[in-house]
Amino acid sequence: MLTKLTTSLLGGLVYFLASAAHAALPIQHWQTASGAQVYFVESRGLPLLDVSVEFDAGARRDAPAQAGLASLTARTLSLGASGLPEETISRRLADVGAQLAASFEPDRAGMTLRTLSSERERNQSLDLLARVLQQPDFPESAIEREKARTIAGLKEESTQPGPIGEKAFYAALYGAHPYGLPGTGKIETLTTLQRQDVAAFYRRHYVVEAAVISLVGDVSRAQAETIAEQLSAGLPRATAPLPALPVIAPPARGETLRIPHPASQSHILLGTPGMSRNDPDYFALYLGNYILGGGGFASRLTDEVREKRGLAYSVYSYFLPLAQPGPFQIGLQTKQEQSQQALDIVRTTLTRFVTEGPTQDELRRAKQNIGGGFPLRIDSNKKILGYLGLIGFYQLPLNYLDDFANKVDKVTLADVKDAFKRRIDPESMVTVIVGGDGEK
Repeated sequence: MLTKLTTSLLGGLVYFLASAAHAALPIQHWQTASGAQVYFVESRGLPLLDVSVEFDAGARRDAPAQAGLASLTARTLSLGASGLPEETISRRLADVGAQLAASFEPDRAGMTLRTLSSERERNQSLDLLARVLQQPDFPESAIEREKARTIAGLKEESTQPGPIGEKAFYAALYGAHPYGLPGTGKIETLTTLQRQDVAAFYRRHYVVEAAVISLVGDVSRAQAETIAEQLSAGLPRATAPLPALPVIAPPARGETLRIPHPASQSHILLGTPGMSRNDPDYFALYLGNYILGGGGFASRLTDEVREKRGLAYSVYSYFLPLAQPGPFQIGLQTKQEQSQQALDIVRTTLTRFVTEGPTQDELRRAKQNIGGGFPLRIDSNKKILGYLGLIGFYQLPLNYLDDFANKVDKVTLADVKDAFKRRIDPESMVTVIVGGDGEK
């Protein structure tokens, strides 16, 4: 058996290795001549280059009457550009073994590319990416096809308890704020969208002043600078600032929505607006949530709901930090006949955690698990690319990854308890239950 001293030494070694991994990730940052922000990590281990170009063009830029426009724009960017039809773009990408895909989130949207770093393959794939970003054709046929595909998916989702609950949860949590709109849109709004709407959204939001270019891979700094200029030089320029989003206010009181559904299991979601990406309480809330429900089998919710009572196979909680406070969400599925019991246990566990906070032992183990697992988050070029985009879009410090383990380690019991007491009110949570006849 491991002694306490051995365990302590292993924990210290984990933090040392995590810190060493972070320090070995030098992020270079500059701005192109046209105004795009660039983040670059040189990585010579594999003959690959990963690129992303992102904009303030996520779902939060949808208007209620045009819900789904942001997503439709992102998905149709690569379906024809500068006179090249979709089939030609796909064939040329396949010819050099490159992968091009749209990225889309509540706050941001854009394109990602993975290509071989050898000159021919790199040049051909980057030329296609530049065309897609700077000269999208938005063919009418492609837009109508994507609309039809999305509408068919929405009709299917309207029968499924998971999507039904998720959409009702966000709508109840955020009301008229854009975060409350479904990112893929609604059937009634998608049917009204036209090609000119997509083209106008592109010109308004895919502008060079808002572009964040991330590059990871087998190229030099000089090559990265050339690539960034190539990708940014022909982007549209902003004609006016984008409007500020409305302020998000936490619910004044709790609300429970019960939605009937014939499924054998009830889907339960609870939540409240949580934290933003630059939130001063970020690390205290992040660490506390790991203990509450984010740490899998090591979490309190799993212990109380699954291990002790067998009420659900899985129960989780998480914070989704966005530019504005994204949701703090708890979720589980359970048999309809025991849904109220499971919900009561979740609420009791949450209330106790907010009132009392974690124990010192829970805090210590959470820090060790987070510190030990963090190097796995940056063990591939794609993962690093994701962090570069995150750092660039949300304007996080370049040493964000270097400092992550240290900031987690500095969080105290008092920090976690204070943050949860101020930020999470169990009495004002939005609760959505999909299942049964909709009655309590």
